[in-house]
Amino acid sequence: MKHVLILGANSDVAKEALKMYVSRGYHVVAASRSTAALESFVQQEQLPGQQVTVRYFDATDFSGHRAFYDSLPAKPNIVLYAAGYLKDNTMAMQDWDGSFNMMQVHYCGAVSILNIIATDSTHTSLERIVGLSSLSGVRGRKSNFIYGSTKAAFTQYLAGLRQHLFPRRVTVNVIVAGYIRSKMTAGLSLPESLMLEPAFIARAVVNAGKRFTIVPGFKWKMIYQVLRLMPERLVARLP
Repeated sequence: MKHVLILGANSDVAKEALKMYVSRGYHVVAASRSTAALESFVQQEQLPGQQVTVRYFDATDFSGHRAFYDSLPAKPNIVLYAAGYLKDNTMAMQDWDGSFNMMQVHYCGAVSILNIIATDSTHTSLERIVGLSSLSGVRGRKSNFIYGSTKAAFTQYLAGLRQHLFPRRVTVNVIVAGYIRSKMTAGLSLPESLMLEPAFIARAVVNAGKRFTIVPGFKWKMIYQVLRLMPERLVARLP
């Protein structure tokens, strides 16, 4: 049986991915600070206990990441980093703690734990690392540039990690997602026609192939290309 490690497993996308991995016969370590919520989810979904292990993981507890990794029941073949935290940009501009927490969760925590996994020379069965990023990290926009900058940093880290792990034939993917209907975006005024369901994003995670950048959804693929190529003077007019 192959093993999957999901970091930030209490996110809506991660929960859907958890179900999909289990249905394919994987053993999954679902790691999050919200262990009670995860255990309740496993029971509610009637997932087989022998295939799911719930562990406590705090992305911002950098000093504890080594002990967390060393204590895993098995070294993972697949790793999904899905930890997330969102602070409104206007509030984040005035609240350093909120800004810093986004940096720690989306970037610093990811670099800390993924470096430990990637540099484990005794782990020869690592196959894939998938990071859940965001279209907000493609171009800086005035409405969410602090959140977007943390996702941009995460995406660039994964790009370099992909090259670093290429000689070992380990695939690294980044899921560049648009608006997801989730508890993190609940209450935000977002266009309904562009909302994506967590299960849709999870399928992109679980079915990730060899390409580095994966943008789920036809509309979001077009938006991604437009954002990448748009002149700066036009980007400045975006909300």
